[in-house]
Amino acid sequence: MLDAATIVQRFLETKLQVHPEVVRYIAEKDDPGLIDRIIANVPGDAVVVSVRHIPGLHPGRDGSRFLTDPECEVIRGTAGSSRAIASVADYSAYFRDRYQRLGECIRARAAPMPIEALKKGSRYRQEACSIMGLVVENRTTANGHRMVEVEDPTSSIQVLFHKDRPQFAEAETLVPDEVIGVRGTLSGDGRLFFAEQMFRPDIPLSHAPFRSEKPGQAVLISDVHVGSNTFLEETWNRFADWLSGSDVSYLLIAGDLVDGIGVYPNQDHELTIKNIYEQYEVFGSMLRDLPSRMKIIISPGNHDVVRQAEPQPAIPPEFSANFPKNCIMVENPAMVSLQGVRVLMYHGRSLDDFISLIPGASYDNSAPVMAGMLQRRHLAPTYGKRTPIAAGKEDPLIIDPIPEVLHTGHIHIMGVSDYRGVLCVNSGTWQSQTAFQKQMNITPTPGRAVLLDLQTLGYSVLDFN
Repeated sequence: MLDAATIVQRFLETKLQVHPEVVRYIAEKDDPGLIDRIIANVPGDAVVVSVRHIPGLHPGRDGSRFLTDPECEVIRGTAGSSRAIASVADYSAYFRDRYQRLGECIRARAAPMPIEALKKGSRYRQEACSIMGLVVENRTTANGHRMVEVEDPTSSIQVLFHKDRPQFAEAETLVPDEVIGVRGTLSGDGRLFFAEQMFRPDIPLSHAPFRSEKPGQAVLISDVHVGSNTFLEETWNRFADWLSGSDVSYLLIAGDLVDGIGVYPNQDHELTIKNIYEQYEVFGSMLRDLPSRMKIIISPGNHDVVRQAEPQPAIPPEFSANFPKNCIMVENPAMVSLQGVRVLMYHGRSLDDFISLIPGASYDNSAPVMAGMLQRRHLAPTYGKRTPIAAGKEDPLIIDPIPEVLHTGHIHIMGVSDYRGVLCVNSGTWQSQTAFQKQMNITPTPGRAVLLDLQTLGYSVLDFN
């Protein structure tokens, strides 16, 4: 029988994503030739292979469980698409891919030249020019300026951001491994580059978000934490009752479905369910009580039973077997299309790193941090901090294409904001304050959900406490 990884890889080789329902259909048919027939049936402008591309299979005619709502598709993060690290060389390819792809967002504005060529050319010690690369280090000098080391594939150079220049404030927010462009001049000895202007990949000012032509509503939540002694069961039940009487078509859950086992020291003292299989069994029963007409899209978080390194694989079948058939399991991160409205789901582990690295950032206000992800066009740019990353030949944490909605969780504090037409939602939690949060003086905002109108991209925050 064909395995899911082989099927997904075959489609990826042709630059196509594939819907999990298609993967399951092919696996059950066990016909290798079916993959080629499906690829031949896919239009040239398609990005995701859905069930409607399966030759001879007509949605709604035979009642097959493989048929799914074509209005809900996984663009990126299909179950089975993540890979293990094959060799150390993958890390080099990972950062080169980031440099090339994010560099495309900068080149038109900055026209950068290779750093090695800059250092060798004496003419650039009088004329302004631009460079582009990854931030290696960002520090404050004895005189209060910012000294930033920038590296491209040819060389590296120290870039000075003067404290009295407008771009100094931006330089203070630079984090390791993000891609930037800098315009300025070279010092007389060729060892220092004086910054005059800085460029990030960013969301274009001309960005116009897509809106669905048809009515539709989606609810965004995260961090349910079933199994914890602080899980708010009564609050969840009020939410479930409301869903049953609503017109909601889609429910998106961005990770930490359960509290997990052994996630932190002495966690067992704070658990009401101490068996990981039972935690997912209870969570599945909660989902089965929800309306079957809804599509439920589920991605994992750092408390779930998958690897910690991002991208995280989808919840495995042995833990999701009892989930209802209207569930779509995706990876973390994942981008889904709801009636054409693109939602980028990311649990948000890197929020910890952003908050620790950016002056003034805090858990109480996620808006600047989520805007920072969009400015950098990357969900977790810094390697080697609190966010473990499985570096592959391509960087799956790059934000491309631009979504209409960026949906995160992890920090347990509700926050909604807008950045250049992208709606940023951190969806809070269904868990009251934990002992750790009390020690850290973090006050969560539990029992809330964001209701999104797909026609207008307007939203409302619903409180079920």
